[in-house]
Amino acid sequence: MSREYILAINPGSTSTKVALFKDGMSVRSKNLSHPKEELEHFEKVTDQYDYRKTIILKWLEEEGIELQNLAAVVGRGGLLRSMPSGTYKVTEAMIEDLKIGVQGEHASNLGGIIAKSIADTQGIPSFIVDPVAVDEFEDVARISGMPELPRKSLVHALNIKAVARKAAKDMGKNLEDMNLVMAHLGGGISIAPLRKGRIIDVNNANDGGPFSPDRTGTLPVGDIIKMCYSGKYTYAELKKKISGKGGLIAYLGTNDAREVQKMIDEGDSKAFLIFDAMAYQISKEIGAMAAVLHGDVEAVVLTGGLAYSKLLCERIEKRVGFIAPIKIYPGEDEMLALAEGAARVLSGEEQAKIYEEEVK
Repeated sequence: MSREYILAINPGSTSTKVALFKDGMSVRSKNLSHPKEELEHFEKVTDQYDYRKTIILKWLEEEGIELQNLAAVVGRGGLLRSMPSGTYKVTEAMIEDLKIGVQGEHASNLGGIIAKSIADTQGIPSFIVDPVAVDEFEDVARISGMPELPRKSLVHALNIKAVARKAAKDMGKNLEDMNLVMAHLGGGISIAPLRKGRIIDVNNANDGGPFSPDRTGTLPVGDIIKMCYSGKYTYAELKKKISGKGGLIAYLGTNDAREVQKMIDEGDSKAFLIFDAMAYQISKEIGAMAAVLHGDVEAVVLTGGLAYSKLLCERIEKRVGFIAPIKIYPGEDEMLALAEGAARVLSGEEQAKIYEEEVK
């Protein structure tokens, strides 16, 4: 029986995306939903391991796919230690850090754990690709102004790297030979300068940079300190205001850009102002990252779900089009990016990295 499929696993907070790839194409996929009442039984995210794995195996059975058909299993990378980009073999050391949650607890930490568990039964490799913990910062980028709080690299690396490769190919160049400013525009926004393919800086999408559909981005620190000591908010409430209830949802009551566009189309001047302000902040961050590259930028690339908005992209291009040509790749295909990372190793195009040898 031939091993012809790569199984990709992408755990999210309330669902697990799964897909089977053959010859670079998705041939089966599904978003496996996890009802809130079922997840409430688990104290920690990693406690959901058996529950989610069982559902994945049941899906494979329903699709008529036997484990013997798999060539490799690849999972979404979690909040691991800082590491260079690339495709990584899932090792025991990585599993331990995923279980601990060395940089935080998130559903994506289950990706590598489940991938290895399934792969090991068949003696096939398991991988993760470009997790959010990718850190290729130059030393100067880590300086924040307060020694106790160094700047960290937490970035939408999977989509940024995949789209950067696609943009480079479309331009007839190798990613390692060019400089790009990448703007991942989604629920969180990551804007990163890529020098010869390396992410040498980025705003932390959780609490810095432009505001997004549900995050505040960078805020006046003095005013935030006053809020913290005002007695009006708990730690959890303030954290939620910054990430979850900030940005568009704070101003307009929705985090859906399509709803905002509808408001604008109906003549809502406030909706236009706020949407344009988001484009304004995105543009400023793109300009800052172009400065990191000394202005040597071959393209500014817009990607992520918000890149479907013609109005947003137009407002950004109007402000930063002078830097370099604007390339737009709407949406994100994380499953394909995962499968492509595994395929590059299986084909010998790329060598799998070993986590414990690369972490910082």
